[in-house]
Amino acid sequence: MKKYTHETYAGLFVVLGLIVVAYMTVTLGHVSFLGRTYPLNAKFTNVSGLRAGSSVDMMGIEVGQVEQITLDQKDQMAVVEMRIKEGVKVYGDAIASIKTEGLIGDKYVSIDPGGAEKPLKPGGTILATQPAVDIGEIVGKYVFGGVKGSEENIQAGGGNQ
Repeated sequence: MKKYTHETYAGLFVVLGLIVVAYMTVTLGHVSFLGRTYPLNAKFTNVSGLRAGSSVDMMGIEVGQVEQITLDQKDQMAVVEMRIKEGVKVYGDAIASIKTEGLIGDKYVSIDPGGAEKPLKPGGTILATQPAVDIGEIVGKYVFGGVKGSEENIQAGGGNQ
C-alpha cells in the first residue's frame, strides 16, 4: 500500500509540473524578446514569402519583427506592420525592401533608415518600398525565353567581347 502512495505523489507532482509549464507557455508566449518596441508600417505591392515573425534588419542588425501582414483594399497594397526596438530611429525618407537570406532562405524586411527628414512617429508609415524579388519568376523568364532582348543585343554586337 505504501508503494502506491509514493507513486501517486510522484504522478501528481509530474502532472502539476506539466500544468505549470503549459500555463507559462501560454502566458509568456506573446512576450517580445526585443524589449520595448514601437509600431511602424510599410506598404508593398508584393510581400511574397514574408510572414509574421520575420525579422526586420537595419544595416545587417536585427532591429524588429514583422507583427502582421494585412491588405489595404483602398490602395490595393499589402501593409506590413512591424515592431521596432525603442531607440532605433527610422526617418521619413527611409526605404523598406523585402530581401531573402541566401538564395532560397527566409524573407525579411531590410530598412535603409534615411536621415534627411524627421524621424517617423510610432505608427508611422514608410512610403518608399521595394517589393520581394520572385526568383521563380526570373528563372521562368530565362528558361522560357523572356530574356531575349539581352541576347539579341549581344548577338548584334552591342555587348562587350
